[in-house]
Amino acid sequence: MPASQPMVNLQPTPYSNLDRLAIAGKWVQGRSARRNIDRDPYTGDALVEIPQASRDDVDSAYEAAANAQRDWAAQLPDQRAQVMYRAATILDTRHEEIASWLIRESGSTRIKANVEIASARGIIIESASFPGRVEGRILAAATAGQESRVYREPLRVVTVISPWNFPLHLSMRSVAPALALGNSVILKPASDTPVTGGLLLAKLFEEAGLPPGVLNVVIGAGGEIGDYIVEHPTPRLISFTGSTAVGRGIGRIASSGTHIKRVALELGGNSPLVVLADADIEQAARAAVVGRFLHQGQICMSTNRVIVDAGIHDSFVDAVADRVRRLRVGNPNDADTVIGPIINEQQLKGLLEKIDHVKRDGGREVIGAKPTGNLLPPHLFTGVDPDWSIARDESFGPLLPVIKARDESHALELSNATEYGLSSAVFTRDFERGVRFARGIIAGMTHINSVTVDDQPNAPFGGEKNSGLGRFNGEWAMDEFTTAHWITLQYKAPSYPF
Repeated sequence: MPASQPMVNLQPTPYSNLDRLAIAGKWVQGRSARRNIDRDPYTGDALVEIPQASRDDVDSAYEAAANAQRDWAAQLPDQRAQVMYRAATILDTRHEEIASWLIRESGSTRIKANVEIASARGIIIESASFPGRVEGRILAAATAGQESRVYREPLRVVTVISPWNFPLHLSMRSVAPALALGNSVILKPASDTPVTGGLLLAKLFEEAGLPPGVLNVVIGAGGEIGDYIVEHPTPRLISFTGSTAVGRGIGRIASSGTHIKRVALELGGNSPLVVLADADIEQAARAAVVGRFLHQGQICMSTNRVIVDAGIHDSFVDAVADRVRRLRVGNPNDADTVIGPIINEQQLKGLLEKIDHVKRDGGREVIGAKPTGNLLPPHLFTGVDPDWSIARDESFGPLLPVIKARDESHALELSNATEYGLSSAVFTRDFERGVRFARGIIAGMTHINSVTVDDQPNAPFGGEKNSGLGRFNGEWAMDEFTTAHWITLQYKAPSYPF
């Protein structure tokens, strides 16, 4: 970080006005008749009540973003980079305040909150490099006396729609690069996490010196502003992270309206973790437990199923069961809690239905217990048929099915037997065997001898098939949040055909 970085108050006053929307550099009440009561999923307590955004508020936010973008893009690269660096410093200073919000609002354990803040910080620091890295090209011209240039320019106004599971990080993953590259942003966070997914980012960048109107946050019901925010004529890109079903709808609206837009979609997953016959069983078991039960399995990259060679199946299950029995379930604010609450009652209900289906179909529940409130203890199943819902669909909860594979070829077949293709992992002592296997998996990401949950700020993050379109992070984010503008200079009059 540059030495010119200004000092930040070591004991800042906690952020206030978190019951407002951030529009045009002001904190204003939403004009919808609806209100968002933001609740702690562990205690059920109301954290804040937010009057929601109306369509008029969305119009105001887009107008502010469009008006502010040109001056923001015209700032020197170092000026935009400095805003990013200041935001990272403020994030460090306010670590405990932000962690507390993540724990109370998203049901994050303290372990996961620290991981999430570190990930968001990494994205900010990586984005700070973008203003100095974005570049155009000089092409060979096909016409005499001509110079052919390609400029890499901001998209201007970008819309970000973010989810509730990693709200701070998954908002920041689009917001920070978009801002660093000279765009202005409208951010709509999930209704379950309006503060950690939206308002805290607005506060953070406001404190870092981002000009008014460059980042606007609207909190609103999907039924009132969901489609409108996508079909609005102003944005050039819709960056969405969430379910495949909702992503399909956003893609349809973005491509079929009067104003066609680009989309970046990070959608559902069904990540397989494959354990080949020569794998280190203890290493694989630990990765499976971490990959599945971090944040109660509520992660798009979470290990949704484990595929194990039949020859080591029983030993692997024993190793996993031993670790799962030691996982602490309880208050997410306690330092040693691994499994906290499911985000809401509706999500919990869907998980309980999956558990009932597995039992009725004949799966063996090795470990499992009934929920207490929104706390669902970890569940481990064996004897799972790959066609069952728990193996075929994304669970998004602390349910780990183990599937037996006949051999390596069968394991690869099972890995690809899904509509999704986000993350994956394979365990083997033979690294080249692992690479060969990994290249056979149809997915955006595969990790050899490591967890399926990995997101690094300079590496391409994204999926294949119904897991989405486009890539986030690093140079791939630079491509997503800018556009190529071809410009020719004709120094000598060309010879026209007529």
